[in-house]
This record gives sequence, C-alpha cells and structure tokens, in this order.
Amino acid sequence: MTTPFSFVLEVPAASPEEARRHFLAKLSVETDAADVHLDLERGKKGFVVVDTRSPDAYAERHIPGARSLPTRSISETTTAGLSKDDVIVTYCWGPGCNGATRAAAKLAALGFRVKEMLGGIEYWVKEGYATEGTAPQGQPVYAER
Repeated sequence: MTTPFSFVLEVPAASPEEARRHFLAKLSVETDAADVHLDLERGKKGFVVVDTRSPDAYAERHIPGARSLPTRSISETTTAGLSKDDVIVTYCWGPGCNGATRAAAKLAALGFRVKEMLGGIEYWVKEGYATEGTAPQGQPVYAER
C-alpha cells in the first residue's frame, strides 16, 4: 500500500536560518493587540497607534489614545503631526479588513516606519481591553449570528 500524499510536506520546509529570517521579517511589520496593550499600559514611548477606519467608526469605539487617520485620507498633509521618529501602529476592524495594511503601505511610502496590529479592534475587544467611544465596554464588534 502506498503512503498517502502530504500537503504539508509537498513543498520542503525552509532551512532553520531561512525560517528565522522570514519570521523576523514578519515581526518587523506586525504586532498584536496584547503587545500593544501591554506597552500602552506600561507607558512605553516610541510608537503611535493609528485607527484607519472611518471617523464614525472611530467615534463609536477605538483604542484609548489612538489617533483617527482613515486610510483614504493619508497624505503628507494629514500626517504632518506624526513624527518619523515613532513607529506607527495601524489597525482597522479585524482580520477580514485590509484597511490597516493599505494604511501601513501608504505611511511607509511617506517615509514612516510602520507595523500593523493583527486582529484590529475586533481582537482588542475580544481580549477584554478597554476602549473609548460611544459603544459599551466589552460589546462585541460583530454581533453573533
């Protein structure tokens, strides 16, 4: 009897050094809600959190201290108040939204160092972290269906 085909092993795994470089490259442009929360809680400096959703979505709920900068509005003019010494951490709705990715690309093109916060506001709320805005604390970002 023949061994069943393996989708996992069809393409050989990278060498440990190639894998290390790949994962460090990912970490250089990504962060997560837990790390952002902990650094904000500790008062760490050197980064600014940017909500890339619409002004209405920002008013409803956002990460405390986050700045509103909708993706489509990003320009040299709208980013004039941001320091290029800081890392800009972008977020949007959640894993199904690429607004934070688009914003990060636009900010990088303007010369900013950027990281995207994986999971967006959805995972921030799922982790139980406080938000500012008109939405009640802890209310799910998306209603269960």
